[in-house]
Amino acid sequence: MSDDTANKMKLRVQLQCKNLHEYLRELTPDVLDRLYNHPATCLAVYRELPPLAKNYVMRMVFLDQPLPQAAVALWVKKDSQKDHDECVSVLMGLRMWHSQQLQGGLQGLLLNPVFKENLRVALLGGGQAWADEGSSLGPDRHPRDVGSLDRYALERWEVILHFMVGSPSAAVSQDLAQLLTQAGLMRRFSSSSLFRVLLPGFQFLLLDTPSQLWYFTLQYLNTAQSRGMDLVEILSFLFQLSFSTLGRDYSVEGMSESLLTFLQHLREFGLVFQRKRKSRRYYPTRLAITLAAGVNANSAPPSSATPGTGDSGFIVLETNYRLYAYTNSELQIALVALFSEMLYRFPNVVVAHVTREAVQQAIANGITAQQIIHFLRTRAHPVMLKQIRLWELERDRLQFTEGVLYNQFLSQADFEVLRDRAQGLGVLVWQNAPHRVMVVTPHGHSEVKRFWKRQKSHT
Repeated sequence: MSDDTANKMKLRVQLQCKNLHEYLRELTPDVLDRLYNHPATCLAVYRELPPLAKNYVMRMVFLDQPLPQAAVALWVKKDSQKDHDECVSVLMGLRMWHSQQLQGGLQGLLLNPVFKENLRVALLGGGQAWADEGSSLGPDRHPRDVGSLDRYALERWEVILHFMVGSPSAAVSQDLAQLLTQAGLMRRFSSSSLFRVLLPGFQFLLLDTPSQLWYFTLQYLNTAQSRGMDLVEILSFLFQLSFSTLGRDYSVEGMSESLLTFLQHLREFGLVFQRKRKSRRYYPTRLAITLAAGVNANSAPPSSATPGTGDSGFIVLETNYRLYAYTNSELQIALVALFSEMLYRFPNVVVAHVTREAVQQAIANGITAQQIIHFLRTRAHPVMLKQIRLWELERDRLQFTEGVLYNQFLSQADFEVLRDRAQGLGVLVWQNAPHRVMVVTPHGHSEVKRFWKRQKSHT
């Protein structure tokens, strides 16, 4: 396997965005237990559980004694045992369930006491406020409504994407540029301040906005401790943001220096709005409120709910594979150019051609057919989407295998004897009986050759 092929296989694994539970299950038990000290975290984790797992938690949230595992197994019918096992795996992996031995030697299950206590607080009320609302600061002289927050979030996030596609006017902070390189999306030219996008970056650009943000946030969290930040503190703050009210301002009073630094990074990503860096109030954007749910790879959120996906309909795709993009956005044009050949450009429209060569070049750059189809799904003719899938499969329909060719047999009987021997050894790669030709694996060649010499010596 070549290094290029290995890198592409690794690339496809890297950009599979984990959902919230997949990420949390990779954390150490100590970090998870500390996270459950925050009611907002417990409620955020609970609301993303599978429906059956939610049912299990609700059955046990007010119980103080462990239940026998055998009794819990009876909560579902026998034909749903697979669903039960999956739920047990999720709850145990998230340390929400603890195993405890009962009298008589039976094994019992108990809801994590810390999680249980704080989930009760989240469900029934009580405890401290999760965030300090800005009312203590008095009315904002420059309030932001929901529409302006959505526009701000989109503009801030698009600056990052513009930077990745090389727009000259796009500039990001040094911290953000470093994070893009640490995430493997870009690389700085040697002895230069210029960056270039890498193969994973091409894949990243064609993800929908929620997937991009979640993937980017995971990369940030992975580097949090090396930045001197408390992972539990910033994760808890993210969960608190997910329960904020869109359009309402909140105060920064009482925040640690680490959280204030994190808030500035969220500001650059478009997750919060602050009129000035030193402002005492901030507004969570829609992106921050929906972020903690992670990513569901099988569905995309409605365009009305997420900034950045509201451009539906700006592309017209004909069945002859000619594409018209009615946009002035350099970013949208650059994204279309990732998988098509640009033909003409006018003041408010570009014309491109989605060709086999352009799609296969995009695939060579790490972009998958599924990502191109997802990008065009609400805009393209169904035939076009099927054709893109076929162009991807063309690259995978041939497999190369080393082998040793045997031919020029004097009789059909000789061919069949040797073929059957190779087949019995499990080293036969290919055969063509009418033409008396066969191929065996390199490591099986020596054994087949010895057999043939012995066979000839006896005849």
